[in-house]
Amino acid sequence: VQLQASGGGLVQAGGSLRLSCAGAKRTFRSAAMAWFRQAPGKEREIVAAIDWNGGMTYIEDSVKARFTISRDYAENTVYLQMNNLKPSDTAVYYCAADTWGKVVGSGPGFWGQGTQVTVSS
Repeated sequence: VQLQASGGGLVQAGGSLRLSCAGAKRTFRSAAMAWFRQAPGKEREIVAAIDWNGGMTYIEDSVKARFTISRDYAENTVYLQMNNLKPSDTAVYYCAADTWGKVVGSGPGFWGQGTQVTVSS
């Protein structure tokens, strides 16, 4: 499974970014997708996940009111819309794919390259 993440950048606090993760059609349509992030000196953590048909989503509590995950089957792309960004959101963001149980539990097996998000105060 090849995943291509994009959309990171430098933004001021309170700003917005939309991350994109494109996958191959055959695998994208049957996989749960997720976004993780890793800040310097911290462990990688899940931010959001969406199951294969979009029927279930998970948003981590600290971003629940600000981040939204969605997927576009026509584009084979999953998005993470991030609003009202805070300096604490600064991290490398990774997209991942696997079964729902693995992306929200035991750990996904397929990862894209990271994209840096930096939020200045």
